[in-house]
Amino acid sequence: MTELTIVMYHYVRDLARSRFPRIKGRDLADFRGQLDYIGSAYEVVTAEQVMASVEGGEPLPPNACWLTFDDGYFDHYQHVLPLLVERGWQGSFYVPARTVVEREILDVNKVHFILASVDEPRRLVEEIESFCAEQRVLGTPVASFGEYWLAYGQANRWDPAEVIFVKRMLQKGLPEPSRSEFADRLFRRYVTEDVEAFAAELYMDRHQLQLMLELGMHLGSHGDAHVWLDSLDAAGQAAEIDASLRFLAGLGVDTTRWTMCYPYGDYDQTTLRLLQDRHCAVAMTSEPAVARLPGSPVLALERLDTNDLPCG
Repeated sequence: MTELTIVMYHYVRDLARSRFPRIKGRDLADFRGQLDYIGSAYEVVTAEQVMASVEGGEPLPPNACWLTFDDGYFDHYQHVLPLLVERGWQGSFYVPARTVVEREILDVNKVHFILASVDEPRRLVEEIESFCAEQRVLGTPVASFGEYWLAYGQANRWDPAEVIFVKRMLQKGLPEPSRSEFADRLFRRYVTEDVEAFAAELYMDRHQLQLMLELGMHLGSHGDAHVWLDSLDAAGQAAEIDASLRFLAGLGVDTTRWTMCYPYGDYDQTTLRLLQDRHCAVAMTSEPAVARLPGSPVLALERLDTNDLPCG
């Protein structure tokens, strides 16, 4: 049995000098230090090595480490790519198709930047409480604020209860379409009215992704609109996955043997069946553990957050 340490990254930037220093991300200097640490403690492997290993090919080396980057941020092109190329390492990048095809800011990112722009998250909790009351008057089928707080107001290992509540309510708690409309309203109030320009600044484009492929990086599926897959029926999940595969195929990715990173780490048995039918080789969750091959389910491999590893 081989241990495979899969490391998950999102934003990677010079946080102190950025427009949003409170965004939850990996500081660029710390990222460099972490790569140095990984180089001393692990052997970085490619997505192709991982796929071959789970298919019964050559086993992975001892202390294998797979570097994965979620959400298709321009950070990855600007900061991550040069450092990986410099070391001769491959990174695996998981891009929601809609960010490139439609240049649309995902709700998940709107929430990140709203939180990074507001001094006190309790203020947003109060706005959500007022919004729930407003929607109930309008006849929108929403639960009471107390019910929502019981369901979502729970701290995790990175964020306090108020932050998790805001995230979950604006990601999946409130019903559509009022949820997206409310998130957009808050984004325009606290972050910027120029949503189109912000999207162009935040995400990579086709040219940049194709260059990454040419430089030996791996691109995998992260769905289309970065939604909680288990909140969708089978047809909705299939639409998310198939839109992503069409997008990847258009970039030149081999979609007969591919990898997936679940948005929010979220999946269900329907997801697994759909991936099997479409010949997905490997998929990853956000369950914080070291994967083991053989041992871990190949369509639900565990991943560590960058904060779980030292930075030098």
